[in-house]
Amino acid sequence: MKKKKLKTLPKIILILLIIIVIALCIIPSKKEENKNNNQEVKEEKNKYEKISYYKKENKERYIAYEKENPTLTLEQIITYVNIGLDNPYYTNTKPADNLNTNLLLVNKYNYLTEDYVPSNLENISTTYARSGMQLVKEAKEAFETLSENAKKDGMNVIAMSSYRSYDYQVNLYNNYVAQDGKEAADKYSARPGYSEHQTGLAVDVYNLDLPYTSFEETEEFTWMQENAYKYGFILRFPKDKVDITGYQYESWHYRYVGKKVAKEIKDNNLTLEEYIAKKVEN
Repeated sequence: MKKKKLKTLPKIILILLIIIVIALCIIPSKKEENKNNNQEVKEEKNKYEKISYYKKENKERYIAYEKENPTLTLEQIITYVNIGLDNPYYTNTKPADNLNTNLLLVNKYNYLTEDYVPSNLENISTTYARSGMQLVKEAKEAFETLSENAKKDGMNVIAMSSYRSYDYQVNLYNNYVAQDGKEAADKYSARPGYSEHQTGLAVDVYNLDLPYTSFEETEEFTWMQENAYKYGFILRFPKDKVDITGYQYESWHYRYVGKKVAKEIKDNNLTLEEYIAKKVEN
Protein backbone atom coordinates (compact mmCIF):
# COMPACT_ATOMS: atom_id res chain seq x y z
CA MET A 1 0.00 0.00 0.00
CA LYS A 2 2.84 2.36 0.82
CA LYS A 3 4.53 1.62 -2.51
CA LYS A 4 1.35 2.60 -4.38
CA LYS A 5 1.22 5.91 -2.51
CA LEU A 6 4.87 6.53 -3.26
CA LYS A 7 4.28 5.92 -6.95
CA THR A 8 1.40 8.38 -7.14
CA LEU A 9 3.21 11.11 -5.19
CA PRO A 10 5.48 12.22 -8.07
CA LYS A 11 2.43 12.45 -10.32
CA ILE A 12 0.68 14.71 -7.80
CA ILE A 13 3.77 16.89 -7.47
CA LEU A 14 4.06 17.10 -11.26
CA ILE A 15 0.41 18.15 -11.57
CA LEU A 16 0.87 20.76 -8.88
CA LEU A 17 3.94 22.13 -10.63
CA ILE A 18 2.04 22.35 -13.92
CA ILE A 19 -0.82 24.22 -12.18
CA ILE A 20 1.66 26.63 -10.58
CA VAL A 21 3.36 27.30 -13.93
CA ILE A 22 0.02 27.91 -15.65
CA ALA A 23 -1.06 30.26 -12.83
CA LEU A 24 2.20 32.18 -13.08
CA CYS A 25 1.57 32.65 -16.80
CA ILE A 26 -2.06 33.67 -16.39
CA ILE A 27 -1.59 36.22 -13.60
CA PRO A 28 0.80 38.51 -15.54
CA SER A 29 -1.35 38.29 -18.67
CA LYS A 30 -4.41 39.18 -16.60
CA LYS A 31 -2.54 42.10 -15.11
CA GLU A 32 -1.49 43.18 -18.60
CA GLU A 33 -5.06 42.83 -19.84
CA ASN A 34 -6.36 44.95 -16.96
CA LYS A 35 -3.61 47.46 -17.59
CA ASN A 36 -4.56 47.65 -21.27
CA ASN A 37 -8.24 48.00 -20.40
CA ASN A 38 -7.48 50.82 -17.96
CA GLN A 39 -5.30 52.48 -20.58
CA GLU A 40 -8.12 52.25 -23.15
CA VAL A 41 -10.59 53.78 -20.69
CA LYS A 42 -8.11 56.55 -19.92
CA GLU A 43 -7.52 57.24 -23.61
CA GLU A 44 -11.29 57.14 -24.22
CA LYS A 45 -11.79 59.86 -21.63
CA ASN A 46 -8.78 61.93 -22.68
CA LYS A 47 -9.64 61.97 -26.40
CA TYR A 48 -12.17 64.76 -25.78
CA GLU A 49 -9.43 67.03 -24.44
CA LYS A 50 -7.89 67.23 -27.91
CA ILE A 51 -10.81 69.38 -29.08
CA SER A 52 -10.17 73.07 -28.41
CA TYR A 53 -13.67 73.77 -27.10
CA TYR A 54 -13.67 70.79 -24.72
CA LYS A 55 -14.99 71.57 -21.23
CA LYS A 56 -13.70 69.50 -18.33
CA GLU A 57 -16.97 69.80 -16.42
CA ASN A 58 -18.84 68.18 -19.32
CA LYS A 59 -16.61 65.07 -19.65
CA GLU A 60 -19.14 62.58 -18.26
CA ARG A 61 -21.85 64.10 -20.43
CA TYR A 62 -19.66 63.67 -23.52
CA ILE A 63 -19.15 60.00 -22.71
CA ALA A 64 -22.87 59.39 -22.15
CA TYR A 65 -23.89 61.31 -25.27
CA GLU A 66 -21.41 59.43 -27.44
CA LYS A 67 -22.85 56.11 -26.27
CA GLU A 68 -26.32 57.28 -27.27
CA ASN A 69 -25.10 58.73 -30.60
CA PRO A 70 -22.23 56.54 -31.85
CA THR A 71 -22.44 57.86 -35.44
CA LEU A 72 -21.57 61.44 -34.47
CA THR A 73 -18.04 62.77 -34.79
CA LEU A 74 -16.08 63.78 -31.70
CA GLU A 75 -16.44 67.45 -32.68
CA GLN A 76 -20.22 67.09 -32.99
CA ILE A 77 -20.51 65.37 -29.62
CA ILE A 78 -18.61 68.11 -27.83
CA THR A 79 -20.42 70.88 -29.71
CA TYR A 80 -23.90 69.47 -29.09
CA VAL A 81 -23.26 68.78 -25.41
CA ASN A 82 -21.82 72.28 -24.94
CA ILE A 83 -24.98 73.67 -26.53
CA GLY A 84 -27.08 71.55 -24.17
CA LEU A 85 -28.63 69.17 -26.69
CA ASP A 86 -28.04 66.17 -24.43
CA ASN A 87 -30.92 67.53 -22.35
CA PRO A 88 -34.55 67.97 -23.47
CA TYR A 89 -35.52 71.48 -24.57
CA TYR A 90 -36.42 73.86 -21.74
CA THR A 91 -34.52 71.75 -19.17
CA ASN A 92 -31.20 72.52 -17.54
CA THR A 93 -31.78 76.16 -18.50
CA LYS A 94 -29.69 79.13 -17.39
CA PRO A 95 -29.76 82.93 -17.66
CA ALA A 96 -28.33 84.22 -20.94
CA ASP A 97 -24.78 85.60 -20.97
CA ASN A 98 -23.36 88.56 -22.91
CA LEU A 99 -26.36 90.82 -22.31
CA ASN A 100 -26.48 93.90 -24.55
CA THR A 101 -23.88 92.49 -26.95
CA ASN A 102 -24.12 91.06 -30.46
CA LEU A 103 -23.27 87.59 -29.14
CA LEU A 104 -26.20 87.35 -26.76
CA LEU A 105 -27.57 83.82 -27.15
CA VAL A 106 -31.21 83.20 -26.36
CA ASN A 107 -32.69 79.80 -27.17
CA LYS A 108 -34.43 76.86 -25.47
CA TYR A 109 -31.62 76.58 -22.90
CA ASN A 110 -30.75 80.25 -22.31
CA TYR A 111 -33.35 82.75 -21.18
CA LEU A 112 -33.87 86.44 -20.53
CA THR A 113 -35.56 87.63 -17.36
CA GLU A 114 -38.99 89.21 -17.39
CA ASP A 115 -37.56 92.68 -16.81
CA TYR A 116 -34.82 92.55 -19.46
CA VAL A 117 -35.03 95.34 -22.01
CA PRO A 118 -32.03 95.84 -24.34
CA SER A 119 -30.27 99.17 -24.13
CA ASN A 120 -30.20 101.59 -27.08
CA LEU A 121 -33.45 100.47 -28.69
CA GLU A 122 -34.33 102.70 -31.62
CA ASN A 123 -37.21 102.88 -34.07
CA ILE A 124 -36.55 101.62 -37.58
CA SER A 125 -37.53 104.17 -40.20
CA THR A 126 -40.90 103.40 -41.77
CA THR A 127 -39.11 103.58 -45.12
CA TYR A 128 -37.71 100.17 -44.21
CA ALA A 129 -40.24 98.77 -41.75
CA ARG A 130 -43.81 98.63 -40.57
CA SER A 131 -44.63 101.32 -38.01
CA GLY A 132 -43.34 100.78 -34.48
CA MET A 133 -40.50 98.38 -35.29
CA GLN A 134 -37.42 98.62 -33.04
CA LEU A 135 -33.90 97.19 -32.92
CA VAL A 136 -30.85 98.09 -30.87
CA LYS A 137 -28.98 101.01 -32.41
CA GLU A 138 -26.21 99.07 -34.21
CA ALA A 139 -28.61 96.46 -35.61
CA LYS A 140 -31.14 99.13 -36.60
CA GLU A 141 -28.56 101.12 -38.56
CA ALA A 142 -27.27 97.96 -40.25
CA PHE A 143 -30.77 96.88 -41.21
CA GLU A 144 -31.67 100.27 -42.68
CA THR A 145 -28.49 100.14 -44.80
CA LEU A 146 -29.35 96.59 -45.89
CA SER A 147 -32.90 97.53 -46.81
CA GLU A 148 -31.78 100.67 -48.66
CA ASN A 149 -29.25 98.73 -50.74
CA ALA A 150 -31.84 96.06 -51.47
CA LYS A 151 -34.09 98.81 -52.85
CA LYS A 152 -31.27 99.92 -55.15
CA ASP A 153 -31.28 96.37 -56.52
CA GLY A 154 -35.04 96.49 -57.03
CA MET A 155 -35.85 94.51 -53.87
CA ASN A 156 -38.09 95.16 -50.87
CA VAL A 157 -36.72 93.77 -47.61
CA ILE A 158 -39.05 95.21 -45.01
CA ALA A 159 -39.09 94.62 -41.24
CA MET A 160 -42.51 93.34 -40.13
CA SER A 161 -41.53 92.16 -36.62
CA SER A 162 -38.52 93.06 -34.50
CA TYR A 163 -38.13 93.76 -30.76
CA ARG A 164 -40.80 92.15 -28.59
CA SER A 165 -41.13 92.61 -24.87
CA TYR A 166 -41.51 89.70 -22.46
CA ASP A 167 -45.19 90.52 -21.94
CA TYR A 168 -45.82 90.67 -25.68
CA GLN A 169 -44.33 87.19 -26.03
CA VAL A 170 -46.57 85.90 -23.23
CA ASN A 171 -49.67 86.84 -25.18
CA LEU A 172 -48.30 85.68 -28.52
CA TYR A 173 -47.18 82.27 -27.22
CA ASN A 174 -50.39 81.66 -25.29
CA ASN A 175 -52.43 82.41 -28.41
CA TYR A 176 -50.40 79.89 -30.41
CA VAL A 177 -50.86 77.26 -27.71
CA ALA A 178 -54.60 77.87 -27.68
CA GLN A 179 -54.65 77.59 -31.46
CA ASP A 180 -52.35 74.60 -32.09
CA GLY A 181 -51.50 73.06 -28.71
CA LYS A 182 -48.28 73.35 -26.69
CA GLU A 183 -46.27 70.69 -28.53
CA ALA A 184 -46.92 72.24 -31.94
CA ALA A 185 -46.45 75.81 -30.68
CA ASP A 186 -43.02 74.96 -29.24
CA LYS A 187 -41.78 74.05 -32.72
CA TYR A 188 -42.30 77.53 -34.14
CA SER A 189 -42.77 79.92 -31.22
CA ALA A 190 -40.57 80.66 -28.22
CA ARG A 191 -41.84 80.57 -24.69
CA PRO A 192 -41.71 83.91 -22.85
CA GLY A 193 -38.13 84.76 -21.91
CA TYR A 194 -36.74 82.41 -24.56
CA SER A 195 -37.51 84.56 -27.60
CA GLU A 196 -34.70 86.08 -29.66
CA HIS A 197 -36.95 89.02 -30.39
CA GLN A 198 -36.54 90.17 -26.78
CA THR A 199 -32.83 90.75 -27.51
CA GLY A 200 -33.60 93.58 -29.94
CA LEU A 201 -31.27 91.88 -32.44
CA ALA A 202 -33.76 89.77 -34.40
CA VAL A 203 -35.98 90.84 -37.28
CA ASP A 204 -38.62 89.11 -39.38
CA VAL A 205 -38.86 90.41 -42.95
CA TYR A 206 -41.20 90.29 -45.94
CA ASN A 207 -41.31 91.84 -49.42
CA LEU A 208 -44.64 93.76 -49.20
CA ASP A 209 -46.32 91.44 -51.73
CA LEU A 210 -46.39 88.00 -50.10
CA PRO A 211 -46.94 86.97 -46.47
CA TYR A 212 -43.70 86.69 -44.51
CA THR A 213 -44.17 82.90 -44.31
CA SER A 214 -43.72 82.80 -48.11
CA PHE A 215 -40.49 84.80 -48.06
CA GLU A 216 -38.50 81.84 -49.41
CA GLU A 217 -40.46 82.08 -52.67
CA THR A 218 -39.30 85.64 -53.35
CA GLU A 219 -36.34 87.18 -55.15
CA GLU A 220 -35.68 89.06 -51.93
CA PHE A 221 -34.91 85.78 -50.17
CA THR A 222 -32.26 84.95 -52.76
CA TRP A 223 -30.83 88.44 -52.33
CA MET A 224 -30.69 87.96 -48.56
CA GLN A 225 -28.96 84.61 -48.93
CA GLU A 226 -26.25 86.31 -50.95
CA ASN A 227 -25.99 89.61 -49.08
CA ALA A 228 -27.34 89.54 -45.50
CA TYR A 229 -23.98 88.60 -43.96
CA LYS A 230 -22.37 91.69 -45.52
CA TYR A 231 -24.48 93.78 -43.16
CA GLY A 232 -23.98 91.54 -40.11
CA PHE A 233 -27.14 89.42 -40.36
CA ILE A 234 -27.52 85.63 -40.44
CA LEU A 235 -30.44 83.36 -41.28
CA ARG A 236 -31.15 82.28 -37.73
CA PHE A 237 -33.15 79.06 -38.20
CA PRO A 238 -31.83 77.25 -41.31
CA LYS A 239 -33.59 74.31 -42.94
CA ASP A 240 -30.79 71.83 -42.25
CA LYS A 241 -30.20 72.83 -38.62
CA VAL A 242 -33.59 72.25 -37.01
CA ASP A 243 -32.20 69.68 -34.54
CA ILE A 244 -29.68 72.24 -33.32
CA THR A 245 -31.78 75.41 -33.13
CA GLY A 246 -34.90 73.63 -31.89
CA TYR A 247 -37.11 75.59 -34.28
CA GLN A 248 -38.62 74.84 -37.63
CA TYR A 249 -37.05 76.49 -40.67
CA GLU A 250 -37.84 80.21 -40.93
CA SER A 251 -36.73 81.86 -44.16
CA TRP A 252 -37.86 85.25 -42.85
CA HIS A 253 -36.08 85.37 -39.46
CA TYR A 254 -32.69 87.12 -39.39
CA ARG A 255 -30.39 87.89 -36.50
CA TYR A 256 -27.76 90.62 -36.19
CA VAL A 257 -24.35 89.39 -34.99
CA GLY A 258 -21.97 91.86 -36.65
CA LYS A 259 -20.18 91.61 -40.00
CA LYS A 260 -17.16 89.57 -38.92
CA VAL A 261 -19.15 86.92 -37.07
CA ALA A 262 -21.85 86.79 -39.76
CA LYS A 263 -19.24 86.03 -42.43
CA GLU A 264 -17.63 83.31 -40.32
CA ILE A 265 -21.01 81.72 -39.63
CA LYS A 266 -21.93 81.79 -43.31
CA ASP A 267 -18.54 80.52 -44.53
CA ASN A 268 -18.64 77.57 -42.11
CA ASN A 269 -22.37 76.80 -42.32
CA LEU A 270 -22.86 77.27 -38.57
CA THR A 271 -25.76 78.24 -36.38
CA LEU A 272 -25.30 80.85 -33.67
CA GLU A 273 -25.37 78.00 -31.13
CA GLU A 274 -22.50 76.21 -32.87
CA TYR A 275 -20.47 79.39 -33.27
CA ILE A 276 -20.72 80.29 -29.58
CA ALA A 277 -20.02 76.71 -28.45
CA LYS A 278 -16.89 76.53 -30.61
CA LYS A 279 -15.57 80.07 -30.72
CA VAL A 280 -16.84 82.09 -27.77
CA GLU A 281 -17.41 80.13 -24.56
CA ASN A 282 -13.76 79.04 -24.24
